[in-house]
Amino acid sequence: MSIDKETVRKVAKLARLAVPEERLEPLAAELSGILGWIEQLNEVDVEGVEAMTSTVDVTLPMREDNLATDYTGGKRARDIVANAPKTEDHFFVVPKVVE
Repeated sequence: MSIDKETVRKVAKLARLAVPEERLEPLAAELSGILGWIEQLNEVDVEGVEAMTSTVDVTLPMREDNLATDYTGGKRARDIVANAPKTEDHFFVVPKVVE
C-alpha cells in the first residue's frame, strides 16, 4: 500500500498536527515504508505457533490502598498546588471546557 502526499495532509489535519509542505512527501515515503513492513508481517505463516506472552489474563499483585502507609499521610495538598496559577481549597482551578 502506498501513501500519497494528500493522504498525509489529511491524516495530519485529523491528528491536528502542523506538518510543513516540504515534509509531506518525505513523510509519505516513510509511512509507505512502514506499511510495507506491516504487509510483509501479514504474509508470515503463524499457524500453530503459540504466543510467547500475552497481556490478557495477567493478574498483577495488588496492595491494600491505605493512607496510613503512604509516606505523606495524605497531608501534602498545599505543597502539591503551591506552584499552580490558581487554586481554591487545595484544588487546581482550571477553565471550563464542557458546556
